[in-house]
Amino acid sequence: MSAPRFFDEIGAKLSELAANSPAKDIEKNVKALMGSAFGKLDLVTREEFDLQREMLAHARMKLQEVEERVAALEAEVARLSQGGEAR
Repeated sequence: MSAPRFFDEIGAKLSELAANSPAKDIEKNVKALMGSAFGKLDLVTREEFDLQREMLAHARMKLQEVEERVAALEAEVARLSQGGEAR
C-alpha cells in the first residue's frame, strides 16, 4: 500500500469516527444552551453599540458648544450689569 493512499484511508477513518462521536451532539447542545442564555440577557449588537457611541460623541460635542455659548452669554450679562455697553 502506498503512503498517500494509506494517509487518505486514515483520514477517512478519522473523519468517520468524528462524525459518529458524541462530540458533535455535545457541541450542538452547548451552542443551543448558550444561544438561549444569551437570548435572555439584555445584550446589544456591535452595530448598535457603535451607533450609540457615535451619538454620544455628537451629544458631547453639542453640549460643549452650548456650555461655551452659555458662558459667553453669562459674561455678557455680567458686563452689562456692571454698566458696560452692549456689543
